[in-house]
Amino acid sequence: MTQKVVVIYSGGMDSFTVLHKAIKDGYQVFPLSFDYGQRHKKELDYAARVCKQLNVHHKIVDISAINQLIGGSSLTADIDVPEGHYAEESMKQTVVPNRNMILLSMAVGYAVSLEADKVYYGAHSGDHAIYPDCRPEFVQKMNDVSAIANYQPVEIYSPYLTVSKIDILTDGLKMGLDYSQTWTCYNGREKACGKCGACQERLEAFEKNASSDPLEYES
Repeated sequence: MTQKVVVIYSGGMDSFTVLHKAIKDGYQVFPLSFDYGQRHKKELDYAARVCKQLNVHHKIVDISAINQLIGGSSLTADIDVPEGHYAEESMKQTVVPNRNMILLSMAVGYAVSLEADKVYYGAHSGDHAIYPDCRPEFVQKMNDVSAIANYQPVEIYSPYLTVSKIDILTDGLKMGLDYSQTWTCYNGREKACGKCGACQERLEAFEKNASSDPLEYES
């Protein structure tokens, strides 16, 4: 019987690559997406379309009520999304407090209920400067907790934890993936803004891979 894994799947290019990597690794995948009140909820539509095409069991879970407790992020509040690269201090405005600990905890619980062995998680080195819950030490501590939190240990597996989005795209292009099926921009408008940190990093990844981004941009 094929082993099961849960994949935290936002609909963005990193988790899109991780999803296909898990499939390539030979697992039966159970993609899990979260509506946490993000302004770029458009990414969930992309996730749903991809999972329908792949004919895999996909869940989108509404946890937007958490915004009664955690706030202050430009991704979930009426605050302008900052422009510029992730290395800039202003990008800390996009941090949603404790988001990934919450998402990983639910994903691990889902994995236990499915009797799945792993949760695939798309953190990478480009996130380390701004997002504490994408850093290797965080993932390791979450793994330590996951190993003892249930009768069945579940591994949190982050295949791209120590590499950049450039490397993720390189791997995805080698797999022949179509990145027009992903949404990255923090502004959920008709076209990607091209100016927020997410767009800047995505465009940089395509440039470094000598490839063209198939998404349309406002500028």
